[in-house]
Amino acid sequence: MITIKVCLGSSCYIRGNDKTLAFLEEYIQKSKKNIQIELSGCRCGNLCQDGPNIFINDKKYSHPTQKELIQILEAL
Repeated sequence: MITIKVCLGSSCYIRGNDKTLAFLEEYIQKSKKNIQIELSGCRCGNLCQDGPNIFINDKKYSHPTQKELIQILEAL
């Protein structure tokens, strides 16, 4: 199972994680991969200076683009 946590703290949210969350929701719905994905939001982890942040399988990714997210998820 792949776990994805999207920081929804105010700093990450304002910097674009609202759009990142929407993109990931749509990507997962359309994905043809036969893998379970758990997508959730998380509160601020005090890593605001790096944000917006997401965590995939507990690895932090700072300000990933949609293209980078697709590459990361396709590689899993």
